[in-house]
Amino acid sequence: MTTVKQRVGGFLSQLPLFLGLVLLWALLWGKFSWLNLVTGVAFAAVVSIVFYLPAVQLSGRVNLWRSAWLFGKLIFDIVRASIDVSWLALGPTYRPSNAIVAVHLRTRSDLILTWTAVATSIVPGSIVVDVERIDSTLYLHVINMRSTAQTDRFRDRVLATERRIVLAFGSAEDVERVGRVRAEEDDAGLDQTTGPHSPVDPQKPVDPQNGAQA
Repeated sequence: MTTVKQRVGGFLSQLPLFLGLVLLWALLWGKFSWLNLVTGVAFAAVVSIVFYLPAVQLSGRVNLWRSAWLFGKLIFDIVRASIDVSWLALGPTYRPSNAIVAVHLRTRSDLILTWTAVATSIVPGSIVVDVERIDSTLYLHVINMRSTAQTDRFRDRVLATERRIVLAFGSAEDVERVGRVRAEEDDAGLDQTTGPHSPVDPQKPVDPQNGAQA
């Protein structure tokens, strides 16, 4: 049975998404009026009830400096990747050598998982084709992958994007986990291909948020 505090917390976590739907409705009509506001609220309520999804737990934390660095680096990556893809498309000697790359993220947050998938997909040259929520693994189709070293560098770029997102918007728990798991991987030399289809260690605790092992 949910308490009043939990209900209030759930309502507050959904409020930004609800207001976003109202704003989207007004933008679709191209003007702001009382009629659009009322119909927008009704539209948002219907969407929220009919197409109900589990509540997204926002961290409530925003680091302005890290956010500026995140978006600046993302714009730079988009421009650089656009140039690289254009060069490959126009190059007469280019031979396709694509790959499906699995990247096992360090966090267990559904929100960070989604943002990392979006931030990676909008950079030309790669796109998310599948997601394993249970173990926070992204499967991406990537162009011009010709060696294991290239796939490893690509995984490092995705994990760096995840880390920037966590430092900008993630909770204190996400920040701590990213730093801890990264240090453990550096010390143990863990393979980033480890994912949901690897053997399960019964000695490891299961993450209560999504069932993944810590």
